[in-house]
Amino acid sequence: MREPVEQRDGMSRRAVLAAGATVGVAAGIGLTLGSGAAASAAPSATGATGADAAWFAAPGRPVRPKFRWWWPDGLVDPDEIAREVDQIADAGFGGAEIAAVHHSVKDKSVLDTAHHGWGSRPWRDGVEAALRRAARRGLTIDLTLGPSWPVAVPGVSPDDDAAAKELVHGRASLTAGATFRGPVPPPVHEPAAGVARQRLFAVQAARVEPAYATRKETGLDPSSVVDLTATVAGDGTLTWTAPDAGEWVLISYWARGSGQQPESGPHCAPAAYVVDHLDPAGTAAVTGFWERRLLTPAVRGLLRTAGGAFFEDSVELETDGLTWTASLPDAFARHTGRPLLPCLPALILSGGNQVFAFEAQLTRQIRHDFWETFSDLFNRHHVRALRDWAHSLGMSLRSQPYGLQTDAIESAALLDIPEGESLGFKNLDDYRCLAGGRDMAGHTVLSCEAGAYNGTAYSTTWDRFLRTMGGAYAAGVNQTVVHGFSYATVPGASWPGFAAFSPYNGGPGYGESWGPRQPSWQHVPDIAAYLGRVHGVLQSGTVRADVAVFRQTGYAATGIGASWFTATGVPLGWSHQFLSGPLLDLPNATVSGGRLAPHGPAYKALFVEGDFFYSSTPTLAVADARRILALAGAGLPVVLLGAFDQPLTPGVPDDGESDRLRDLLGRLLALPNVTRVTDKAAVADALAGLGVTPDVRHATASTLLNAHRVSGDTDFYYLCNGKHAETVKPAVAAIDHEVTLRHTRRTRGGTTIPYLLDPWTGEVSRIARYAERDGDVTVRVALQPGQVMIVALGRPGLFGDRGGARPHVVDSDASEVLFKGRALTVRSTGTRTLTTRLSSGRTVTTALPAVPAPLSPGSWQLEVEDRYPGPSPTRTEYVRRTLTLDTLLPWSRIPELADSAGIGRYRTTVDLPYDWTSSHGAHLELGQVSDTARVTVNGVAAPPLDRLHQVVDVGSLLRRGRNVIEVEVAVPLVNRLRVTQPAVFGAVARQDHGLVGPVRLVPYAQATVG
Repeated sequence: MREPVEQRDGMSRRAVLAAGATVGVAAGIGLTLGSGAAASAAPSATGATGADAAWFAAPGRPVRPKFRWWWPDGLVDPDEIAREVDQIADAGFGGAEIAAVHHSVKDKSVLDTAHHGWGSRPWRDGVEAALRRAARRGLTIDLTLGPSWPVAVPGVSPDDDAAAKELVHGRASLTAGATFRGPVPPPVHEPAAGVARQRLFAVQAARVEPAYATRKETGLDPSSVVDLTATVAGDGTLTWTAPDAGEWVLISYWARGSGQQPESGPHCAPAAYVVDHLDPAGTAAVTGFWERRLLTPAVRGLLRTAGGAFFEDSVELETDGLTWTASLPDAFARHTGRPLLPCLPALILSGGNQVFAFEAQLTRQIRHDFWETFSDLFNRHHVRALRDWAHSLGMSLRSQPYGLQTDAIESAALLDIPEGESLGFKNLDDYRCLAGGRDMAGHTVLSCEAGAYNGTAYSTTWDRFLRTMGGAYAAGVNQTVVHGFSYATVPGASWPGFAAFSPYNGGPGYGESWGPRQPSWQHVPDIAAYLGRVHGVLQSGTVRADVAVFRQTGYAATGIGASWFTATGVPLGWSHQFLSGPLLDLPNATVSGGRLAPHGPAYKALFVEGDFFYSSTPTLAVADARRILALAGAGLPVVLLGAFDQPLTPGVPDDGESDRLRDLLGRLLALPNVTRVTDKAAVADALAGLGVTPDVRHATASTLLNAHRVSGDTDFYYLCNGKHAETVKPAVAAIDHEVTLRHTRRTRGGTTIPYLLDPWTGEVSRIARYAERDGDVTVRVALQPGQVMIVALGRPGLFGDRGGARPHVVDSDASEVLFKGRALTVRSTGTRTLTTRLSSGRTVTTALPAVPAPLSPGSWQLEVEDRYPGPSPTRTEYVRRTLTLDTLLPWSRIPELADSAGIGRYRTTVDLPYDWTSSHGAHLELGQVSDTARVTVNGVAAPPLDRLHQVVDVGSLLRRGRNVIEVEVAVPLVNRLRVTQPAVFGAVARQDHGLVGPVRLVPYAQATVG
């Protein structure tokens, strides 16, 4: 088995990852703007200054969200492409990723792949048009490596060396002493269309051992496996007699092309076939096609100015058997020192299921060795090779490195930009796996394919999108690629235009097709700016996480979390990321001051538990055990959960390897900063005993999630009232409690000031009510489900605040306390006399004028811009309706609007009393409103609404006497489509949208303290 430094084709594991990290960093210097890595968006390295507040108020293009831009292959018009780039730019987004996706087109012949396929001249013309206009508008364009997914290129046939391979099996059963005569058992699965050749790889016989059988697997005796390959005659026949004892099975193995094509093809002529992801030939086929056919001089030049990243979607290789490549036997032998052939029965798959099994522990070890070998090939010949090629063109590589049984955590460390997805990821720990790889490698961005919901085409709301992404950002995501923006039209498309995934299997597909066709599009700049500000904060400085969770098998997209931390630690404020073995060989894997990766995530402890993917067995490779011992010896606190006093190797052990492992674990457990527990409930006490505490703390369990970044002497805390997984029930409730935040870079004797960064308005303000102790700051956090709060801890004057270390409020019976300019102000909605205790020790009494009671408008004038199909799929007709509403109702319950969609403008008036003065103000509470909304008061726009807490301060816009309030609401298209396209949308229930309320204007009085 593995020794401390493994030799792999002349490079050690450490050298492979270290070289990858060096290349990524070096290339990143020139690629920051192109890849969206966001150096320009972050505060300065020495800490934010007064001028730096601008990076938050007006986030730059590199940190703004992108769109996944769906094209019908090359059936695009360059002028339309340029228009769509302008639409994306005008909406406030930072770029787009061109992807050939057209699942909604049932008759693919209309796409004319012979002349307008992916990679054709019209496709290249479209790409040039997109890059040229993007360069002019300051956007970046990402390019998928092939049409749809997985990666494929034209000119590769299923039988080529560069094509994806599978190993399939045939079988025949024999009783004791029976003789098999005839052709070798053929594969149990027929080859895919286009596969013309299949080669007999091996033939084996093995005795059936019922004691090793599982519910789906036939048990076999490993000592009985015999290789019969050499006895197969030239005509493919075999004669073999089973021994006299037991039942026997004859197994044949056939290697052939998988014949897989990219999703929803054909996309081109000749057809594209998926390439081998484990062999250099597969990668060479991809890069060679780009070099020969796609990278014209014009495209090469434009990539240098407007190119961002090459992109690869999740690796969904589909085979009837075992994903294969010709070099696997040799690679396995180099990796383990043992031949692969005797292990094959425990590895072969049929329709995704294991077929045979040996004794359970041996089977686990064999499978671990095989998939580790497989992972090495994938990361070396696919991920690293494509990344290095991208760098040669001034591009970066963004990829979803999961879908296979490979170490996706290691892949994330190799990639410039790893990416997850809100649809495929089952919980936040899936993101934390990729974040661990990114941060240990010293990269910046973790991207997310965001907002794909099945069956929600033209009914997806932005509040659902934001609730989904709120938790993902807390788990490490800091770039959003919105799913998606569809090209305008294709032949046969229906209003409101071509949508890549709708219809899908006869019904509404994966939403959404954003763009000008959507009523909410005129409000989308508010969403884009919000996301850009969140990204800017979460790409600034360096990430901090409390604990590194060691994962022996580095899979992602599994939904499997960490014992204690996921269910108990996170609700108490703890943060964690996942590391796999290869990350312990990175240059950052050092310890200083008791912190792992002190210049990166600065983990305070390493948590090791049994391998969840192998029945939670307490396994460690010798190389990893030795590295953990070295880290602990350097002062890193380590907590082990499980029977690590009796550890096992993850793979089949070499002679003496188990003894070496036990010796290493014995030495590890003897260290004073290492604790082993057998019950996950004891993890908290173990951490406390080692002096490890989280940077975010609150007294009771909460749905509050957090992400922490440090830039210079400033700590940024992203706080979200979210949930661990979108499917978790019950729904998240509102929270309101105190939270203590650690200022990690506070200077000795310095004063820590908390600032509130409003991601909706871009405003930065000093927090007026808080408690400070030893640099830690305790603030009140009150958030609705999905709502976000961003706090910065730093020195006085950090964001241009000139008040210095003036007193703040420690306690008050005011409903609000805030700094207005340099003045400390208190507000109340009812109490006339307020008592406020200041940090200076003074207690101040403040008198306020009388406050009017809350007002609920009695009636509304509603003007609706109702949308209907126009004379073409991309044309929309508008019908204007005017109604008077005595009661606010969803449009679905208003007969004139039951099937309507579009823009509604609600107008009402409120009268304020004669004694209304500048000491008064009010909050406008909208209650339930869907989808997006904007507010004006007396013709002046109010600040952008927090979509997840639609309350806005309109105090400065009000006056005594009559005031006109207007609420503009964008309503999704689904109710209109129910009646205009009943074959697709008719089964969707009529949905409740519009301004439903209750709407209240809640006045307050305010006065300066002191």
